[in-house]
Order: sequence, then structure tokens, then C-alpha cells
Amino acid sequence: MIQAERRFEILKQLHSEGTVYIDQLSSLFDVSPMTIRRDLASLEEEGKLIRSHGGAVLPETLTQEIPYQTKLSSYTAEKQQIARKAVERIPEHARVLLDSGTTNLEIAKLLNKRDDLLIVTNDAKISMELLNSECQVISTGGELQKGVGAFIGAHVQEFLRQIKVDIVFIGANAVHPTEGISTPTLEKSYIKKRMLESASAKWGVADHSKFNKRSFAHVCDLGEINGIITDDRIDSDTVEELQKVTNVY
Repeated sequence: MIQAERRFEILKQLHSEGTVYIDQLSSLFDVSPMTIRRDLASLEEEGKLIRSHGGAVLPETLTQEIPYQTKLSSYTAEKQQIARKAVERIPEHARVLLDSGTTNLEIAKLLNKRDDLLIVTNDAKISMELLNSECQVISTGGELQKGVGAFIGAHVQEFLRQIKVDIVFIGANAVHPTEGISTPTLEKSYIKKRMLESASAKWGVADHSKFNKRSFAHVCDLGEINGIITDDRIDSDTVEELQKVTNVY
């Protein structure tokens, strides 16, 4: 296969999968990893992809925020499994901080059964889910992010600087063993950083589809948190890599 054909096929696979990996492409096309790296570098110069650790992604996948309704219908059973694992880690009378996102929405649904917690969130849907909760519920307020349902803006960051909680659950758009947790926008990354600073126990929550991916803005390295809570569909090789730097549940 000539160079132009190979690069066309790389782009074809990238648009199909959203992510490509050097080792897989090397095996697929029976060429050296260095050849694939040169292909990816050339395609990046043309603006057709962005190289990441061990592979490449489409440019728009780094900064694109998935609409709330789309996320709500994706991997629901897996998110419910994650939620069940998460609530087991919440002690009695804890102050809990729930980041925005549909996985944390599933956690909130289970917390409706509790009456001993103080719950803080920057998510409008989570606030509404807890409308009749016996727990004390505090919304950060702020500018409502259209189509996503998260509260954002300087007010949210300042609010988070003023509080201390026992445990936080951070939503993760992308999780990578060496590059940590990342998110599509700088503003979201700043908010998540403030959340982590406010909490004693720090947990990431992410379904299996979020792993070995990289988004635009870095949030934290995996060694900075207590661990990642995920579902049973995550592959064993990924778990092994993650366990080198953090706990996986």
C-alpha cells in the first residue's frame, strides 16, 4: 500500500472510531510504528487530526461538549452500576459534592433515599432530581450552560473556593493512564480543579467508553485522586494500566 492510500485509510478509520492508536495501525498496515508516527504528523500538519499519547483524535472531539440528552441515553445501565459503587463510599452525615453530568445524576437518584447528607452540585438536572430530598441540597448557581445543564462562570469557581466537603465525584469526559482526566473546555477544567481542591476524598466517575481518550483541557493526573469508579465493561488491559497510578473500582 502506498503512502497516500495508507493515510486515506487512517483518516477513514479515525472518522469511524473517533480515535486511532499507533500500535494498532502499525499492525494493521504492516509498517513500523515510526512510519505511522510520520503519517500522523503529516496529517496533523494538514489539520486533519490531533496527535495524542499513543495515537490521534479528530480535532473536534477535543473541544466538543456532548449535549445532555445524548449523554442521558448513553450507557445508562453502566452509569447506574457506577452510581451503586459510588454511594457505598459516602459515609453518614457527609458533605457531598456532585459534579455536573449524567453519571452523577444516577448517583443523585440513589441519594434520594438518604436523609443525612449535605449535597452540593453545579448541575441543574441534579438539583431538580433532589427537589424533594430529605437531605440538605445546595446549588452553586451561576450561568446555565445551554444544552448541557451545568452551571458555569466565575461565580461557580468563587463559590467552590469558599466551601469544604468530605467527598467529591468528578465527571470525566476522557481518562488516560498517563495524561489523566481531561474535559472539552478550559472553563470546565477550572471548575473541576476547584472541586478537587475543596474535597477530602476525590473520586472520578466514568463509564468504560471514556478511557484511553484525551480531551482538550487537563483536569488532574490520576495520582491526585483516590481512584476511578467505572463499570464492568472496561477491559482488563486498561485496568492494569490505570492501577499503576490509581485505584480502580
